[in-house]
Amino acid sequence: MQSYARVRFFIISDTHGEDLAHYPIEPIDVVIHCGDLTQDSELSEYKQAIKLLNNINAPLKLVIGGNHDFTLDNTLYRQKLTEASLPLPQQDNTVKTTYGNFGEAKAFFDAESTSDNSGIVLLDEGTHDIEVANGVRLKIYASSFVPSEENHYGYPYDPHPGHIWDIPPDVDIVITHPPPKGVLDYNNNTKRRAGCEMLFSAVAKAQPRLHCFGHVHEAWGAKIVTWRQEKPNYITHMTAIDGEKSEVIQSLAKLKGERAEANEDEQIRKKLGEIEARGYCYAAPELRKGGQTLFVNASIEGAETETQQLPWMVELDFPRSQT
Repeated sequence: MQSYARVRFFIISDTHGEDLAHYPIEPIDVVIHCGDLTQDSELSEYKQAIKLLNNINAPLKLVIGGNHDFTLDNTLYRQKLTEASLPLPQQDNTVKTTYGNFGEAKAFFDAESTSDNSGIVLLDEGTHDIEVANGVRLKIYASSFVPSEENHYGYPYDPHPGHIWDIPPDVDIVITHPPPKGVLDYNNNTKRRAGCEMLFSAVAKAQPRLHCFGHVHEAWGAKIVTWRQEKPNYITHMTAIDGEKSEVIQSLAKLKGERAEANEDEQIRKKLGEIEARGYCYAAPELRKGGQTLFVNASIEGAETETQQLPWMVELDFPRSQT
């Protein structure tokens, strides 16, 4: 008989070289950082990001790069130096000291992955089999690539023709820097959805238990998506999601409404007080196998204020490994 174990995730994104305002004190199985470890891809910012991760008590910390982390992408690093009319790091001590040699930023994380105490693993694009300490083996798809019509920063791809998201059908978790189109991706500045349509299609076909990301700061939040049982000919967020059976757990808009109601509603006031005291939002949904996905936009950097947005603590059940 198949046995299950609960895995506790602490999910963050877009820390941009800053420290966390609150650190969790509870034991955590897996930390996930969905990219934008830095603001300007400087070596000092990577060191701060590693310090942040090491300050979280967890045996495993999975990390991907984001568009601000361009020195993790050697091709883009060289291109940006050329665009800025800057010399190569081997030729200029200021560039070398600030941004490092080619591959130096990635080497920081490679060194952490071999450390006995760190648990930090920088994931390349692709599928990874990850073993958790409680006997669960997770199949995780990771990618840092971001749609960019102007080829800005790191990991860019042209939205047309797009990017190939090779997400396997038996994947448990998807970690990307950008959101999928239609889910926690609304950009207030452009007044349009900023997610990737092809990414959404790939996730809709795979239907993982968890898809976490960041990038669009103002779309922070979490949502349980229920998938339509019938398969549409053309997969979009309008055709593939059963809106009536899906639920927003939290969003900036919902949080703003709750704060407005808190003066009049003692239960809401108590709930918000508990969230602020522990320093993170919490979700532990009982997902319908093969029919629901928890989406989490874990952007820490606030969209409009200097106040940090809350990290996410997520608990989900997974089958234990049979081997």
